[in-house]
Amino acid sequence: MAAAADPRPSYDEVLAAATAPGQRFETGAITVGGVEYTAFVDSPPSLRELFAGLRAKGDEAFLVYEDERWSFADVMAHVDALAAALVERYGVEPGDRVAIGMRNYPEWVVAFAAAVSIGATSVSLNAWWTADELDYALEDSGTKVLVADVERVGASRASCARLGIRTVGVRLPADAAGAGGAVERYDDVVVLGTPMPAVDVTPDHDATILYTSGTTGRPKGAVATHRSVLQALLGFACRTTVGRLRHPDDAKVAAEHPPVFILIVPLFHVTGSVAVLLSCVASGIRLVMMRKWDPERALELIERERVTNFVGVPTQSWDLLECPRFSEFDTSSLVSVGGGGAPAPPELVKRVESTFRRARPGIGYGMTETNAYGPQNSGDDYVTHPTSTGRATPILEIEVRDADDRAVPAGERGEIWFKGPNLFRGYWNKPEATAEVLVDGWLRTGDIGRIDEEGFVYVEDRAKDMVLRGGENVYCAEVEAAIYEHPAVHEAAVFGVPHERLGEEVATAVHLKPGATLEADELRAFVGERLAAFKVPTRVSFAEAPLPRNAAGKMLKRELRDQLSS
Repeated sequence: MAAAADPRPSYDEVLAAATAPGQRFETGAITVGGVEYTAFVDSPPSLRELFAGLRAKGDEAFLVYEDERWSFADVMAHVDALAAALVERYGVEPGDRVAIGMRNYPEWVVAFAAAVSIGATSVSLNAWWTADELDYALEDSGTKVLVADVERVGASRASCARLGIRTVGVRLPADAAGAGGAVERYDDVVVLGTPMPAVDVTPDHDATILYTSGTTGRPKGAVATHRSVLQALLGFACRTTVGRLRHPDDAKVAAEHPPVFILIVPLFHVTGSVAVLLSCVASGIRLVMMRKWDPERALELIERERVTNFVGVPTQSWDLLECPRFSEFDTSSLVSVGGGGAPAPPELVKRVESTFRRARPGIGYGMTETNAYGPQNSGDDYVTHPTSTGRATPILEIEVRDADDRAVPAGERGEIWFKGPNLFRGYWNKPEATAEVLVDGWLRTGDIGRIDEEGFVYVEDRAKDMVLRGGENVYCAEVEAAIYEHPAVHEAAVFGVPHERLGEEVATAVHLKPGATLEADELRAFVGERLAAFKVPTRVSFAEAPLPRNAAGKMLKRELRDQLSS
């Protein structure tokens, strides 16, 4: 007996209807830098206009941070006042860089909105970085003003003094080290009631610099324009609309609760700043901010604030489900649990689908260089294709190419390439690195995978020498460079080994110089002085013999990984 035909319209049919002329997500051809792309036609010209749209929301709650509640009007009053201070007090002009170094405070949102609203480029500093890593990014980006919390104010003092960077200190206690002099308090600088300066911001202005871990030892600043960020935002919204048109039951459930997002990932990452924060800005949605990740606290907030959307890395979904007090909290408001940053095991997809009353599982495959936007998978499609990251969307072209950069047929493995108006414009002051990954408008992802006959994308391996630890990219060369600074080290190889919760953890095999001695904890402490804690190897193996290499002299990391994993 033949199976009943699926009565729903196909994915392609719904996509075509949603992007047709006159529709909210109408698409058309645009040319950027001599390359033609398919783009959404109805896009704001800049992020300045996107944030300005929040003024109409008035006293509705926008940001919830612990016991603080900031209305849309509150946030925009702060944005206007800080923007005015940046222009009038610090002389920030369009194109200047304003760095943000802090944990997920409401002031992070204010600083970002203020910077992009006056045509400055927002530089996101990783709050886990060491003073040395902060120093590099501040100098590399040519930052003019830094907006930072007390920890980052302290860690950046020497750098800011050396580079002549003015600093606005957020939430500084009265006796904060470094306050005064070149550091001015946020509360003194931000004079509420001051109007937003009149500045013309265009789609081609640089909007953001987000640093990615470096393949050669130092991070690279990925630069996105206002256009590319906004196209990514519209892409997320379009994909949600398409999913609900295909699955009316899911749309009905989503309509039962006003949308509320919870922010469980750092704003200095593209997922936090674009996929979560700016999606909330674009739709005027309340955002519940966590001071730091804690699954029990997350459950409390989900219940208290009636959170509907949980976007994080798979590790956080596991943490939520495994929390000993999970059953004590009301999670019935959730309609979506997922995120990206790393592949999710099929078992996690099953757990999400079967555990929550309403929530469906979801995942996205994006990068800093794509403004977090890429193939997405959710609901029924994800349950039936749990190892796939989803299908292409209207503005995104995807190809799998062989070693000669030629597209391969469906089902064959190769490197995944993206093309779309959401792509970054290049790496800051690194034209050679840009040319390695951007080719004729296409981005080489460095990931190995395939596309099946239905268009589902599968990511199966990485071409880059990288460890993906709980959603954080750790480039092996950067960690190796730090290890080689130790005088006892003769050879070192860094690689990833499987980890049940994090996906992978950072491991290293080390061969010492003759007569030298070194303990694992000593090496970890040494690396920890130079790199952020998540990059420090948790698994350290000392080899008596030289590390294995092939005929070309390349380290055989797979062999080392197998030895350490066995």
